[in-house]
Amino acid sequence: MFIVESYPLAVAMCFVTMLCWGSWANTQKLASKEWRFQLFYWDYAIGVFLLGLVLAFTLGSTGSEGRSFMADLRQADSQWLRSAFLGGILFNLANILLVAAIDIAGMAVAFPVGVGLALVLGVITTYLETRQGNVPMLALGGAAVTVAIILDGLAYKRLAQSGRKTPLKGIIISVISGLLLGWSYSFAARTIGKFDSTTNLLEAAKLSPYTTIVLFSAGLLLSTFIWNSIMMIKPLSGEPVPFGDYLRKGTVRLHLIGILGGVIWNLGMSFSIIAANAAGAALAYGLGQCATMVGAFWGVFIWKEFKGAPKGTNALLAAMFLFYLIGLGVLILSKLLS
Repeated sequence: MFIVESYPLAVAMCFVTMLCWGSWANTQKLASKEWRFQLFYWDYAIGVFLLGLVLAFTLGSTGSEGRSFMADLRQADSQWLRSAFLGGILFNLANILLVAAIDIAGMAVAFPVGVGLALVLGVITTYLETRQGNVPMLALGGAAVTVAIILDGLAYKRLAQSGRKTPLKGIIISVISGLLLGWSYSFAARTIGKFDSTTNLLEAAKLSPYTTIVLFSAGLLLSTFIWNSIMMIKPLSGEPVPFGDYLRKGTVRLHLIGILGGVIWNLGMSFSIIAANAAGAALAYGLGQCATMVGAFWGVFIWKEFKGAPKGTNALLAAMFLFYLIGLGVLILSKLLS
């Protein structure tokens, strides 16, 4: 299987993760004018699982290092298989709740609260599971990114109409989503076996990154039949969504957009997991969650979400990007100084 041992390459892969996690939602934006997010989500989940399988039977099954995907699956201890699968289930619930929270409360509340909590909790829980990384610098980098997320939220808030109230339900859902997002990654990170470069062997009983990705993706896909079905029957906002609309309203273009969204997200997740051994799982997760900056970039420069914003908004946006860059630099250095 393909193993990453170079720290610079691992960091580069984490940057790809950041780009993917910050960009996949553009596919939902493209499809949202024609059908509800619940219908988009079925194709998204399929795309996630398909890419996991493709990587497992290509990069995960070639080369002389470690174990091939099928061999790894056969030797794996069931507790690690369950952990990766459960991580996918938890993440999926968190992701659907985050989308619902954005629908209810808007980006000004859901994104900063949900992703901010996810970043802080994810770095902490992943470090506790793996004990990899420089604690003070991980904390400092995480704090800088958290400040950037708060500034992002303040900038979005300035776009809100005067006197507009934020539904309490949206805040509560955002908090629950953030807690689950930050918790779910550690379930995947703990399953990955350490690679011994002197013997080219992977730790026995644990999983290769590619097996972890497949189990995580399977948990996400199968749990979609539970979480997304509930969201269709009892949506947190709007009218129930008929299941038949998936076939009646779904064009080839809409289905492909949804699958592409899942492929983009899972490319980011896969690179984060593959890079975790060389970069450290906490760092890989922390860099990946800087995706908020990428999402803000799309909103500011491509979708022009801040066009006509009140005076002072540009200063908040500039400060946000500055704190993100500081946080990124500190997180990258944290591995070198650990």
